[in-house]
Amino acid sequence: MKWLWALGILAVLLFLLCRTRVGIWTAFGGGEALRLDIRLGLLRLRVLPAKAKKTEKQKKPKKESPPKKKKPEAPEKPERKLSFTLEDGKDALRTLFPPLKRALGRTRRGLRIFPLRLSVILGGQAEPADSAQLYGELQAALWAGMPVLERLLDIPDPQIHISIDFQTAETAAEGEAGASFRIGTLLAVGFGMAFPALRWFLRWRKRCKTRPPKLEKRKKPDEMETKPETPEAAETGTH
Repeated sequence: MKWLWALGILAVLLFLLCRTRVGIWTAFGGGEALRLDIRLGLLRLRVLPAKAKKTEKQKKPKKESPPKKKKPEAPEKPERKLSFTLEDGKDALRTLFPPLKRALGRTRRGLRIFPLRLSVILGGQAEPADSAQLYGELQAALWAGMPVLERLLDIPDPQIHISIDFQTAETAAEGEAGASFRIGTLLAVGFGMAFPALRWFLRWRKRCKTRPPKLEKRKKPDEMETKPETPEAAETGTH
């Protein structure tokens, strides 16, 4: 009978854990540092910006060791790093949105997004045509995707604004967003998204390996270091 009591207590604790509501809130832009808060039940924790640490006592300077002989530098190899492009984002949206839609449909709007305030200004001075195309794609995705998200999520007052400025080259973003959900809801969505996300990640990693590596830019003649002339070279130059 003891194992039945233990199993019953474990089931009650698991039920209470799944019913516990957690949340996350973030704000960025506006010339301020990124702010991030996490809420767990009645507790609210500030993650970013982190508290300043106390200044440590000054340590005594260590004795300098004699310089070691430098080893001959190996030839530079082309870098092969994981890179995320706009095409990767589109592929992720096509692959992951259908299973995400099904997983969110099972939660019956169990996720609440509030507040949701986002303002993006695209810089179009460098590449006006590409910036205009990106602006059109973002607007189309916004108008097509927000009605679907509002049916799947609880979004009381979304405020999203996207514009383009051809007088500047940098993109600026400012906003505030918060989400709250129960742990059980998050686990249900995670189980529904685990295998599709893993398949997409492996496919994206394979694409990154097949892409041509990025080579470092060669230095311009003006940037190359000039060696000081030796007296012999100076004499030969004068004759």
